[in-house]
Amino acid sequence: MVERLTLVDKQKLTYEGIFVMRELYEVMDKWMEAKGYHKRELKSSEIVKPKGRNIDTVFEPWKQLSDYAKSVFKVKLSAEKVRDIVIEKEGIKHSMNQGIITFTFDAYLETDFEHRWENKPGFFFVRVLFDKYIFKPFTTNYQNHVMGDFKQFIDEIRGSLNLHRY
Repeated sequence: MVERLTLVDKQKLTYEGIFVMRELYEVMDKWMEAKGYHKRELKSSEIVKPKGRNIDTVFEPWKQLSDYAKSVFKVKLSAEKVRDIVIEKEGIKHSMNQGIITFTFDAYLETDFEHRWENKPGFFFVRVLFDKYIFKPFTTNYQNHVMGDFKQFIDEIRGSLNLHRY
């Protein structure tokens, strides 16, 4: 069975203002591609209402760190009251979006995701001993790697949202 160590649990990031949804997706996708993460989209929906669109997206960027460990983020993006607006800056018109965006982040370190240590009870016992005494420095290093990537990912998103201050 996959052992999933939760490093970040339901950390929220909320932004209200002007943004470009397409650029926000591009920033996240470029960061994932540059860092070697793969994207698994779990849910994507858009509901049009009189006050604006509601957009809900859930995806999991993941990256295999070794044969034993994998880094996984879970990102829930919820945008409410999203309206299209046009802003004129220095004589040039820009089409943008305005609304409320809420991100909810989780970060995990998955170990033994290929089920190599669980074929027999003896292997499971040996795995517990290895995890506790031998793999401990490696696991700590993997945790630091996941948290470093997670902080960079959030900083990229914050930076993208703060670029559109008018």
